[in-house]
Amino acid sequence: MAGNVPLQFTNPPLQTTASNSEPRLVRWILITLALAFLGLFLVLPLVAIFIKAFDKGIAVFLEAISNPDALSAIKLTLIITLITVPLNAIFGIAAAWAVTKFNFKGKSLLITIIDLPFAISPVIAGLVFVLLFSAHGLFGQWLIDHNVKIIFAVPGIALATLLVTLPFVARELIPLMQTQGTADEEASLTLGASGWKTFLLVTLPNIKWGLLYGIILCSARAIGEFGAVSVVSGHIRGMTNTMPLHIEILYNEYQFSAAFAVASLMSLFAIITLVIKNIIEWKTKKSFEPEEGAH
Repeated sequence: MAGNVPLQFTNPPLQTTASNSEPRLVRWILITLALAFLGLFLVLPLVAIFIKAFDKGIAVFLEAISNPDALSAIKLTLIITLITVPLNAIFGIAAAWAVTKFNFKGKSLLITIIDLPFAISPVIAGLVFVLLFSAHGLFGQWLIDHNVKIIFAVPGIALATLLVTLPFVARELIPLMQTQGTADEEASLTLGASGWKTFLLVTLPNIKWGLLYGIILCSARAIGEFGAVSVVSGHIRGMTNTMPLHIEILYNEYQFSAAFAVASLMSLFAIITLVIKNIIEWKTKKSFEPEEGAH
């Protein structure tokens, strides 16, 4: 036994040496390049947006974001987000539960379908709904006969946004729930808890931070979605323009200060999302610390 003791302490020093094997100059060069890249392509454009937004004064900025068309675009963006995010959260939980807790035929197909919006262009996603629900689409005549409007209306925008944001919650939960396994749920069911009670008291607390992380990513994509929404919206001022579409119209009309004012508002949403995302990541990491210490 005494001869084996040194072997137990051999790996950590080797790992530490390997992690610091790069020369300090190389590390500083890599860090500098990374920071320079982020500064040039992320921080600088973000700062430029806010500078341009307030270029003509606070009065012009307030007028731009309080314009009826701008308020309508902001309202519609928030409505679409409030519609799509809860639906995607429900779908993501159900899909992740099915994929990770059960074995069934077609599991690989389900995972492929979940990933499909990552593979296709958002413009194609919007075009699919045009082909289905427009006046000359597959269900167009039936919709006209029953006075149901989907394309160039809020339902079409919600459907297009729902499709492009479909994978975010599910893709955050699937690997997390695979790592956790099924032992906790099986123990709960063995002790007599119902499936719903097991989900509320066992599964949901275990996935809460991953779920919130997926919801944040889904919300950010829903707010900023342009391609799919552009195809199905019709660009009707004050009715079917979301914030990205409203910014495009203002920019094309050479109303640069107004365009950047609304863009700065979207950037503010992005910054808030980033802060919440980092808080969730910190909470997630902290929640695993006791488990790591127990080992």
